[in-house]
Amino acid sequence: MKRLITFLTLAFLLTTGILNEVYAQGQGTEGLTQTTQVATESRGFHQALKDYFIQGGAGFMASILLCLIFGLAISIERVLYLNLSATNTKKLLNQIESALESKGINQAKEICANTRGPVASIFYQGFTRYDEGLEMVEKSVVSYGGVLMGRLESGLSWISLFIATAPMLGFLGTVIGMVQAFDAIEAAGDISPTIVAGGIKVALLTTVFGLISAIILQLFYNYLISKIDNIVNDMEDSSISFIDLLSKYKK
Repeated sequence: MKRLITFLTLAFLLTTGILNEVYAQGQGTEGLTQTTQVATESRGFHQALKDYFIQGGAGFMASILLCLIFGLAISIERVLYLNLSATNTKKLLNQIESALESKGINQAKEICANTRGPVASIFYQGFTRYDEGLEMVEKSVVSYGGVLMGRLESGLSWISLFIATAPMLGFLGTVIGMVQAFDAIEAAGDISPTIVAGGIKVALLTTVFGLISAIILQLFYNYLISKIDNIVNDMEDSSISFIDLLSKYKK
């Protein structure tokens, strides 16, 4: 439930901010002449990007924008979750070892319960099976580690979906725009360079924004994959050290 609230909050903030900026830009560009628009585009990449977004049309541009917004909302939520999941495993193992030597299993178990992150959760799960032997502890650590890996990877499939959907919507908008451009040529009864250039320009804008959205989300996706790999490697290494520590204490 907390993840859903976080996702909806991020999506609302991103949607509100982007749409307000686009709307303000649209109000400012109404009634501009072609010369004024060229001058406006020359102000900078960001300004030109907003102008092109408005020119691309509301239908497909809005769909691509929603893909970007929802993808960014999930990505930001995942970045926050993974960063909060990081644990100083060396420090945690030292604390557990000190607790085992001085106060016993219950104190070490309490330390794991009060520590944030999947590594501490794995250790806690191992302590709950400590009375059943080291073999059961190891099985419990391995099985619960698989569950936590699934939680770490949660949401990545949606990000990959938006990465694939955004450029496809852009290509679809381009095809439809090209059809409309040819309809305009047919209606005019003449191949005018202005009609052809204008129609093709608008048609290609959807592809441009679809690719830009996919590139942005792909960067987040690769970062998340790298972060998950680091956490999983940390979980595996620390689990081995944890089992070794318990075997040493049991002796």
